[in-house]
Amino acid sequence: MKAVVLKELGGPEQLHIQDVDTPSPNTGEVRVKLQTSALNRRDYWITNGQYPGMQLPCITGSDGAGIVDRVGEGVDTHLIGQEVVLYPARAWGENEDYFGPDFRVLGMPDQGTFAEYICTPWTDIHRKPEHLSWEQAAAIPLAGLTSWRAVVTQANVKSGDKVLITGAGSGVSTFAILWCVNLGAEVYVSTSSEEKLEAAKALGAVAGENYNDPECYKKLRQQSGGFNAVIDSAGGDALNSILNTLLPAGRFVFFGSTLGNPDKGLPLAKIFFQHIRIQGTTMGSNAEFEAMLNFLSDKKIEPVIDRVLPLSKAVEAHKLMESFSHTGKIVLKNT
Repeated sequence: MKAVVLKELGGPEQLHIQDVDTPSPNTGEVRVKLQTSALNRRDYWITNGQYPGMQLPCITGSDGAGIVDRVGEGVDTHLIGQEVVLYPARAWGENEDYFGPDFRVLGMPDQGTFAEYICTPWTDIHRKPEHLSWEQAAAIPLAGLTSWRAVVTQANVKSGDKVLITGAGSGVSTFAILWCVNLGAEVYVSTSSEEKLEAAKALGAVAGENYNDPECYKKLRQQSGGFNAVIDSAGGDALNSILNTLLPAGRFVFFGSTLGNPDKGLPLAKIFFQHIRIQGTTMGSNAEFEAMLNFLSDKKIEPVIDRVLPLSKAVEAHKLMESFSHTGKIVLKNT
């Protein structure tokens, strides 16, 4: 089969499309003939060695959708022909609060989805939502699940809440907007351009500001009257300004720190007097993945796709991740 293989570090240029052995499913596994896959920033970081536990060579990619074409011993043969979306990780564990010691994301060290076939435990496949195309289905897994856990499990967003989502335009933040709007929340955003702000409004955001403006979060607090929850991925020196936008009992949930740690300390008195909760989060369990897909199907939500490229253009697709210029997901298509 054809696959995208990373043999050495050095950026997207080190990715190569090559022939590798087509895998066969082991006991308890199914083989999926992948129709589409999608990129996450993690895939770009891996090409530069900026991810823990690096093991090369590897076939990258965490998001995928396709058709079950073969099953291993002990698996129901009726699954053959089923159109599925893959849970983008392995071995979350029994504790829904936190992943277990064997947890890892697809695409390194396990084989990833930038390939024509992949074998996976049959428990990690889920029916493709009927209203979605193959391209839309592949756009969901990692970004959708990360934002679902942040919004639903950790921030407990509900109808009537006011929510601030920072860095609008990324795959995860775009899903966060979709989840919050469809839960009945009032959504505001910070972002880097007027174009991305208009895209967020098209998804249902009420308003937003450019985070390059030093007064960004002060303006958002004034416009909204304050937020019940903030969903953040950047951290950095804006953190305390963002915390100042929260109402009493507000929740600050973050799933990344692209801008690093803040130079100033936290306003601890404000945090404990106002019962503010700071919660880190990442990825999500298989049960959360199923709940997310059910919600998406019930509400007929469609992921935002920036562009679709053939698998042969995987290097070009990864280079697009460098600039942060895309809105929504970059998808690779096998057929």
